[in-house]
Amino acid sequence: MKNIILFIVFFSSILTAQTINDLKFQDNNSLIQNFNSNFLQLENSNNTQKNAGLAIIYSLLLPGMGELYAGNFESGKYFTIADGVLWGTYAGFNIYGNNKKENYIAYAKANAGINLEGKESDFIANVGIYISSSEYNRIQELNRNFDKTYNLPNQQWIWQSNDMRKEFRNLWSSSESAFNNLRFVAGALVLNRIISAINAVRLVSAYNKNLSQELSWNIYFNVENRPTLPQTISFNFISIF
Repeated sequence: MKNIILFIVFFSSILTAQTINDLKFQDNNSLIQNFNSNFLQLENSNNTQKNAGLAIIYSLLLPGMGELYAGNFESGKYFTIADGVLWGTYAGFNIYGNNKKENYIAYAKANAGINLEGKESDFIANVGIYISSSEYNRIQELNRNFDKTYNLPNQQWIWQSNDMRKEFRNLWSSSESAFNNLRFVAGALVLNRIISAINAVRLVSAYNKNLSQELSWNIYFNVENRPTLPQTISFNFISIF
């Protein structure tokens, strides 16, 4: 009877030890799977491809930002600098044109007796060409352009001298030239954005192509349980081209 009890105790201890080893092995496998999963997620997050659509949007908002998004601001910085220079030029022409406009309006009011606020550009041009509204009307009537004459009280002017008329015309021409230049600067701003967007798309394409060719490493490890040997850990390195 004593021998039977000893055999039962010995067999139970063997089963218990095996169960503990199995649980440990399962825990180790779970740890391995979690490690490999987290490692792969980290690797994928660091190698995300760029979106060409976002690069275009960034470049349209601010030239050079699309290149920065693509990871190459070395070429994009020139588009950013050009954009800053163009905006400065735009502001300069706008300030200069408005200043000259204020000057010629005040000059006409003081020396020709007419208020040019809100007047059309054709009317202002005629004020600078003819010495008076009477002279202008006479020429239009001779050419039988009766519908083009100026007969309203707020359309009458007369310059004190021909030199004053020429000075007025110079002020008006300077203002108009500045405002005309604004159109060219605006066109350059748009063109700068288009070229930057094209360059950003090219850089994004190159980035994604290089990304697919880069060397990447995956690390895996396993825990081996052997009945007659100590527990061991094995590492595996897998390279992908």
